Amino acid sequence: MLTKLSIDITQAEDVIAAATRRATEMGVPQNIAIVDDAGHLVAFRRMDGAKFFSIDIAITKAFAAAGARKATKDIGPATQPGAPAFGAQALLNGRFTTLPGGIPLVVNGAVIGAVGVSSGSVGEDQTVAEAAADYFLQTYAH
Repeated sequence: MLTKLSIDITQAEDVIAAATRRATEMGVPQNIAIVDDAGHLVAFRRMDGAKFFSIDIAITKAFAAAGARKATKDIGPATQPGAPAFGAQALLNGRFTTLPGGIPLVVNGAVIGAVGVSSGSVGEDQTVAEAAADYFLQTYAH
């Protein structure tokens, strides 16, 4: 029998709280999504003032990071014209993105979920996602 780890609701809510703290410090309201290792939504927060258009983007960033098993910002270069994964953004009926702000959550080398953040600039989204992933790493990945 294969046993796998997956993020639970308590961990997901803790990670969202860490992301919310960072976004609040920055003064940038965000949409924050946590998915499990299969890309299914576990928890979500739309901070007051976050763009409603970015709700799906945050979820898609988390989905892509979980599925690709790497940060969305690191996928982008391989999907540019002439690169080996050009056109990947058209996969999965648009549920794949290389926009920064999606980061897998890893325990003992296994992806157990991912965080996706959207509503600020891509740099702000990435900063908040990194704060969430760092919190997860320090709190749960040992």
